[in-house]
Amino acid sequence: MAKFTPEEKLQAVLRYLKGNESSREIAKSLGTDNKAILKWVKQYEYNGVKAFVKRYTNYSQQFKLDVLNYMIEHGTSLVETAAIFKIAAPSAISTWRKQLKIQGMGALQSKKKGYLSIKKESAKHPKQVPAEGSVEALEARIKQLEMENEYFKKVECLSSKQGKITKQDKAQVVYELRHKYPVKALVKLAGLARSTYYDLVKKMNRPDPDADLKAEIKRIYEEHEGRYGYRRICDELANRRQKVNDKKVQRIMKGLGLKSVVRMKKYRSYKGTVGKIAPNILDRNFTADAPNQKWVTDITEFKLFSEKLYLSPVLDLFNGEIITYTLGSRPTYSLVSEMLEKALNHLPEDHQLLMHSDQGWHYQMKQYRHALESRGILQSVSRKGNCYDNAVMENFFGIMKSEFLYIKEFESVEHFKSELEKYKTYYNTKRIKAKLKGMSPVQYRSHAQQAA
Repeated sequence: MAKFTPEEKLQAVLRYLKGNESSREIAKSLGTDNKAILKWVKQYEYNGVKAFVKRYTNYSQQFKLDVLNYMIEHGTSLVETAAIFKIAAPSAISTWRKQLKIQGMGALQSKKKGYLSIKKESAKHPKQVPAEGSVEALEARIKQLEMENEYFKKVECLSSKQGKITKQDKAQVVYELRHKYPVKALVKLAGLARSTYYDLVKKMNRPDPDADLKAEIKRIYEEHEGRYGYRRICDELANRRQKVNDKKVQRIMKGLGLKSVVRMKKYRSYKGTVGKIAPNILDRNFTADAPNQKWVTDITEFKLFSEKLYLSPVLDLFNGEIITYTLGSRPTYSLVSEMLEKALNHLPEDHQLLMHSDQGWHYQMKQYRHALESRGILQSVSRKGNCYDNAVMENFFGIMKSEFLYIKEFESVEHFKSELEKYKTYYNTKRIKAKLKGMSPVQYRSHAQQAA
């Protein structure tokens, strides 16, 4: 790679800082690579014009140690560290790190011409090992035992709290004892490679970049009582002006142990043909252009306090809003007729409504069909034994049971009824849906009406 004068480096930095050219474009015009340009920019940011003045390069052992310690403690990159300490070549720091790892501190001593290298000197004058049984040997052994005792005591304390010791835990213990005992001996005792230890320490001293995001995800999860999975939490974050990749949200939730609950089966009301069965006009076309075009209904069963309860709701396919519902202790026809009466109170006189259900015996009754005909409502019924023909209603029952029934504790049937009404309000006004552009059913309906 070509050498550049301080003036050429400075001019390249100034071109980059103007913002009209990228580092790659500047590098191409100078016949170098963009890493060199970015390195000069970093040097200029820390030291100004002085960054390009020729510097002293025969660094002392203490200076090299200070540089390496700074990089470990602050988690800075090679380029950034070199810029801070005015070191011309960041690769020099990498070399010092390798020398320290392989040869120890002696390798960092500055070399002068005519002197033997550290390696040759150490070969001529090997380190003296204390004779067995001597005072020095006994003191070394005591120091070793003290280190082992203190290390394992800290590790045992961590083990009793969390049951499993990770490499991060071992590195933490070594880090705490590093001023009292040699790191080389500690990492050997911990069964860690020194490179692994320093890498873990570097990560350990960095603040968690996702700390605020994790707190926000946890807040949303708790606010909705564990009902939201990662996709809906991702949508809620977007509503709060935080654009986050859904896979990242999923990964964070998994790390925090946050997950939604499982869905269960529903009550079946099919008893064969007991009346007249209408055709399947809906034909799985679950979309509507406006409110009160397509409604769906069904019945589901609960069991609370050794008592069965039956829920009969009506849902608008335009926005998934629950129009109304009835709740009874028996799945009689009155459960459906009362539901229909309440629902029709919400229906404007001028409408073109399609009402869809399964082939439950309630919906085959003459009274039910007559009530629809009297209001000009077209009836549609699912095919026999095909739950997918009424999939939206089935989906609502699964959501309602997993988000409400199975995660709440109820003191009585009356308490359940009052909480069910609260959940209906929550579902309609607060619970967001991805297909509604991150809005709740009521918000979506209001938005559509305003746009019209």
